[in-house]
Amino acid sequence: MKKNTIKRISLWSGPRNISTALMYSFAQRLDTKVFDEPLYAYYLRNSNAKAYHPGAKDILATMENDGNSVVDMMLKSNEKPVLFFKNMSHHLLNLDYSFMKQMTNVILTRDPLEMLPSFAKVIENPSLDDVGYKLHVDLIAYFETHQIKYVVLDGKNLLLNPEGVLRQLCEKIDIPFDHAMLSWAPSKREEDGIWEKYWYKSVHESSGFGVYESKSEIFPKHLNPLLLQCQSYYEQLKALALS
Repeated sequence: MKKNTIKRISLWSGPRNISTALMYSFAQRLDTKVFDEPLYAYYLRNSNAKAYHPGAKDILATMENDGNSVVDMMLKSNEKPVLFFKNMSHHLLNLDYSFMKQMTNVILTRDPLEMLPSFAKVIENPSLDDVGYKLHVDLIAYFETHQIKYVVLDGKNLLLNPEGVLRQLCEKIDIPFDHAMLSWAPSKREEDGIWEKYWYKSVHESSGFGVYESKSEIFPKHLNPLLLQCQSYYEQLKALALS
Protein backbone atom coordinates (compact mmCIF):
# COMPACT_ATOMS: atom_id res chain seq x y z
CA MET A 1 0.00 0.00 0.00
CA LYS A 2 1.34 3.42 -0.94
CA LYS A 3 2.27 5.74 1.89
CA ASN A 4 -0.02 8.63 2.78
CA THR A 5 -2.99 7.09 0.98
CA ILE A 6 -6.21 5.79 2.52
CA LYS A 7 -7.52 2.44 1.38
CA ARG A 8 -11.32 2.56 1.36
CA ILE A 9 -12.62 -0.99 1.17
CA SER A 10 -16.31 -1.49 0.52
CA LEU A 11 -17.60 -4.99 1.10
CA TRP A 12 -20.75 -5.64 -0.94
CA SER A 13 -22.35 -8.64 0.71
CA GLY A 14 -25.64 -10.43 0.85
CA PRO A 15 -27.14 -11.28 4.26
CA ARG A 16 -25.90 -14.28 6.28
CA ASN A 17 -22.70 -14.45 4.20
CA ILE A 18 -20.26 -14.31 7.18
CA SER A 19 -19.87 -10.60 6.45
CA THR A 20 -19.82 -9.73 10.16
CA ALA A 21 -17.03 -12.26 10.79
CA LEU A 22 -15.08 -10.65 7.95
CA MET A 23 -15.68 -7.22 9.52
CA TYR A 24 -14.40 -8.57 12.86
CA SER A 25 -11.36 -9.96 11.04
CA PHE A 26 -10.48 -6.55 9.57
CA ALA A 27 -11.17 -4.89 12.93
CA GLN A 28 -8.20 -6.77 14.42
CA ARG A 29 -5.80 -4.77 12.24
CA LEU A 30 -4.25 -1.81 14.02
CA ASP A 31 -4.24 0.14 10.75
CA THR A 32 -7.99 -0.34 10.13
CA LYS A 33 -11.30 1.18 11.21
CA VAL A 34 -14.51 -0.73 10.41
CA PHE A 35 -18.02 0.56 9.73
CA ASP A 36 -21.12 -1.63 10.05
CA GLU A 37 -23.72 -1.23 7.27
CA PRO A 38 -23.79 2.59 7.13
CA LEU A 39 -26.46 2.55 4.38
CA TYR A 40 -28.95 0.45 6.38
CA ALA A 41 -31.22 3.35 7.44
CA TYR A 42 -31.23 4.77 3.90
CA TYR A 43 -32.36 1.37 2.64
CA LEU A 44 -35.12 1.09 5.22
CA ARG A 45 -36.31 4.66 4.64
CA ASN A 46 -36.66 4.08 0.91
CA SER A 47 -38.03 0.53 0.75
CA ASN A 48 -40.81 -1.56 2.22
CA ALA A 49 -38.20 -3.53 4.20
CA LYS A 50 -38.89 -1.33 7.22
CA ALA A 51 -42.14 -3.29 7.63
CA TYR A 52 -40.36 -6.61 8.24
CA HIS A 53 -36.78 -5.92 9.34
CA PRO A 54 -36.36 -6.29 13.13
CA GLY A 55 -35.32 -3.09 14.86
CA ALA A 56 -36.20 -0.91 11.86
CA LYS A 57 -37.64 1.91 13.97
CA ASP A 58 -34.49 2.19 16.09
CA ILE A 59 -32.22 2.02 13.04
CA LEU A 60 -34.12 4.83 11.33
CA ALA A 61 -34.06 6.93 14.49
CA THR A 62 -30.33 6.61 15.17
CA MET A 63 -28.60 6.44 11.77
CA GLU A 64 -28.17 8.80 8.83
CA ASN A 65 -31.15 8.29 6.51
CA ASP A 66 -29.76 10.16 3.52
CA GLY A 67 -27.79 7.87 1.22
CA ASN A 68 -25.76 10.62 -0.42
CA SER A 69 -24.64 11.84 3.00
CA VAL A 70 -23.50 8.31 3.85
CA VAL A 71 -21.55 8.05 0.59
CA ASP A 72 -19.95 11.42 1.35
CA MET A 73 -18.92 10.09 4.77
CA MET A 74 -17.35 6.99 3.22
CA LEU A 75 -15.34 9.11 0.80
CA LYS A 76 -14.18 11.65 3.37
CA SER A 77 -13.47 9.55 6.48
CA ASN A 78 -9.75 9.46 7.22
CA GLU A 79 -9.34 8.04 10.73
CA LYS A 80 -7.05 5.15 9.76
CA PRO A 81 -4.95 4.13 6.74
CA VAL A 82 -7.47 1.35 5.97
CA LEU A 83 -11.22 1.90 6.20
CA PHE A 84 -13.48 -1.15 5.90
CA PHE A 85 -17.14 -0.50 5.15
CA LYS A 86 -19.34 -3.58 5.54
CA ASN A 87 -22.22 -2.91 3.14
CA MET A 88 -25.14 -4.94 1.85
CA SER A 89 -25.61 -4.73 -1.93
CA HIS A 90 -29.38 -4.31 -1.58
CA HIS A 91 -28.82 -1.19 0.53
CA LEU A 92 -27.67 0.68 -2.59
CA LEU A 93 -31.17 1.05 -4.05
CA ASN A 94 -31.08 3.99 -6.49
CA LEU A 95 -27.79 5.58 -5.46
CA ASP A 96 -25.35 6.73 -8.13
CA TYR A 97 -22.71 3.98 -8.34
CA SER A 98 -19.95 6.31 -9.56
CA PHE A 99 -18.50 6.69 -6.06
CA MET A 100 -17.30 3.09 -6.31
CA LYS A 101 -14.49 4.29 -8.58
CA GLN A 102 -12.92 5.70 -5.40
CA MET A 103 -13.44 2.50 -3.40
CA THR A 104 -11.75 -0.89 -3.31
CA ASN A 105 -14.75 -3.12 -4.01
CA VAL A 106 -15.12 -6.66 -2.64
CA ILE A 107 -18.19 -8.83 -3.28
CA LEU A 108 -19.02 -11.56 -0.75
CA THR A 109 -21.40 -14.38 -1.64
CA ARG A 110 -22.50 -17.73 -0.22
CA ASP A 111 -24.24 -20.83 -1.54
CA PRO A 112 -28.00 -20.09 -1.37
CA LEU A 113 -28.62 -23.65 -0.18
CA GLU A 114 -26.89 -22.61 3.04
CA MET A 115 -27.69 -18.92 3.17
CA LEU A 116 -31.45 -18.92 2.56
CA PRO A 117 -32.47 -21.17 5.51
CA SER A 118 -30.31 -19.07 7.83
CA PHE A 119 -31.79 -15.79 6.60
CA ALA A 120 -35.34 -17.14 6.76
CA LYS A 121 -34.96 -17.72 10.50
CA VAL A 122 -35.15 -13.93 10.87
CA ILE A 123 -36.88 -12.82 7.64
CA GLU A 124 -39.36 -15.64 7.04
CA ASN A 125 -40.30 -15.06 3.39
CA PRO A 126 -37.43 -13.27 1.63
CA SER A 127 -37.49 -12.20 -2.02
CA LEU A 128 -34.71 -12.07 -4.61
CA ASP A 129 -34.22 -8.37 -3.82
CA ASP A 130 -33.56 -9.22 -0.15
CA VAL A 131 -30.70 -11.65 -0.71
CA GLY A 132 -28.30 -10.00 -3.13
CA TYR A 133 -27.45 -12.60 -5.78
CA LYS A 134 -28.85 -10.79 -8.84
CA LEU A 135 -27.68 -7.46 -7.42
CA HIS A 136 -24.13 -8.80 -7.18
CA VAL A 137 -24.16 -9.91 -10.80
CA ASP A 138 -25.56 -6.52 -11.84
CA LEU A 139 -22.86 -4.81 -9.80
CA ILE A 140 -20.15 -6.83 -11.55
CA ALA A 141 -21.61 -5.79 -14.91
CA TYR A 142 -21.29 -2.17 -13.79
CA PHE A 143 -17.70 -2.73 -12.68
CA GLU A 144 -16.82 -4.38 -15.97
CA THR A 145 -18.44 -1.62 -18.03
CA HIS A 146 -16.66 1.14 -16.11
CA GLN A 147 -13.34 -0.70 -15.72
CA ILE A 148 -13.53 -0.77 -11.92
CA LYS A 149 -11.45 -3.47 -10.26
CA TYR A 150 -13.21 -5.85 -7.88
CA VAL A 151 -12.66 -9.07 -5.96
CA VAL A 152 -15.22 -11.83 -5.34
CA LEU A 153 -15.18 -13.94 -2.18
CA ASP A 154 -17.21 -17.07 -1.45
CA GLY A 155 -17.94 -17.60 2.24
CA LYS A 156 -17.36 -21.35 1.93
CA ASN A 157 -13.85 -20.87 0.54
CA LEU A 158 -13.06 -18.41 3.31
CA LEU A 159 -14.16 -20.89 5.99
CA LEU A 160 -12.25 -23.76 4.39
CA ASN A 161 -8.99 -21.80 4.29
CA PRO A 162 -9.17 -18.48 6.17
CA GLU A 163 -5.47 -17.66 5.99
CA GLY A 164 -5.07 -18.66 2.36
CA VAL A 165 -8.07 -16.68 1.15
CA LEU A 166 -7.29 -13.64 3.33
CA ARG A 167 -3.71 -13.62 2.04
CA GLN A 168 -5.02 -13.63 -1.53
CA LEU A 169 -7.53 -10.90 -0.71
CA CYS A 170 -4.93 -8.66 0.91
CA GLU A 171 -2.64 -9.10 -2.09
CA LYS A 172 -5.46 -8.29 -4.52
CA ILE A 173 -6.44 -5.11 -2.66
CA ASP A 174 -2.85 -4.05 -2.00
CA ILE A 175 -2.60 -4.18 1.79
CA PRO A 176 -0.24 -6.37 3.83
CA PHE A 177 -1.69 -9.53 5.32
CA ASP A 178 -1.89 -9.45 9.12
CA HIS A 179 -2.06 -12.68 11.18
CA ALA A 180 -4.25 -10.82 13.68
CA MET A 181 -7.09 -11.11 11.14
CA LEU A 182 -7.45 -14.81 11.91
CA SER A 183 -8.79 -14.56 15.47
CA TRP A 184 -10.55 -12.30 17.95
CA ALA A 185 -11.93 -12.37 21.48
CA PRO A 186 -15.52 -13.69 21.75
CA SER A 187 -17.47 -10.52 22.44
CA LYS A 188 -19.48 -7.72 20.91
CA ARG A 189 -17.73 -4.79 19.22
CA GLU A 190 -18.45 -1.12 19.65
CA GLU A 191 -18.86 -0.82 15.87
CA ASP A 192 -21.76 -3.32 15.82
CA GLY A 193 -24.99 -1.89 14.51
CA ILE A 194 -27.90 -1.71 16.94
CA TRP A 195 -29.40 -4.65 15.02
CA GLU A 196 -26.71 -6.96 16.42
CA LYS A 197 -29.11 -8.55 18.92
CA TYR A 198 -31.14 -9.98 16.03
CA TRP A 199 -28.29 -11.20 13.82
CA TYR A 200 -24.88 -11.47 15.52
CA LYS A 201 -25.21 -14.12 18.25
CA SER A 202 -22.92 -16.65 16.57
CA VAL A 203 -20.17 -14.18 15.74
CA HIS A 204 -20.26 -12.81 19.31
CA GLU A 205 -19.59 -16.35 20.55
CA SER A 206 -16.82 -16.98 18.03
CA SER A 207 -13.07 -16.47 18.31
CA GLY A 208 -12.33 -16.71 14.60
CA PHE A 209 -13.72 -18.06 11.36
CA GLY A 210 -15.62 -21.24 12.11
CA VAL A 211 -14.78 -24.62 10.62
CA TYR A 212 -16.91 -25.20 7.52
CA GLU A 213 -19.63 -27.81 7.95
CA SER A 214 -22.21 -28.63 5.29
CA LYS A 215 -25.79 -28.14 6.40
CA SER A 216 -27.61 -31.28 7.50
CA GLU A 217 -31.05 -29.76 8.08
CA ILE A 218 -33.76 -30.23 5.46
CA PHE A 219 -34.08 -27.27 3.11
CA PRO A 220 -37.40 -25.45 3.75
CA LYS A 221 -39.88 -26.19 0.95
CA HIS A 222 -41.28 -22.66 0.90
CA LEU A 223 -37.84 -21.37 -0.15
CA ASN A 224 -37.50 -23.64 -3.20
CA PRO A 225 -38.80 -21.07 -5.73
CA LEU A 226 -36.34 -18.47 -4.41
CA LEU A 227 -33.52 -21.02 -4.47
CA LEU A 228 -34.16 -21.62 -8.17
CA GLN A 229 -33.97 -17.87 -8.80
CA CYS A 230 -30.71 -17.54 -6.90
CA GLN A 231 -28.75 -20.53 -8.16
CA SER A 232 -27.79 -19.32 -11.63
CA TYR A 233 -26.56 -16.00 -10.23
CA TYR A 234 -24.59 -17.77 -7.53
CA GLU A 235 -22.89 -20.04 -10.06
CA GLN A 236 -21.66 -16.94 -11.92
CA LEU A 237 -20.29 -15.48 -8.69
CA LYS A 238 -18.75 -18.77 -7.55
CA ALA A 239 -16.78 -19.02 -10.79
CA LEU A 240 -15.14 -15.64 -10.08
CA ALA A 241 -14.39 -16.18 -6.37
CA LEU A 242 -10.92 -16.52 -4.86
CA SER A 243 -10.20 -20.21 -4.32
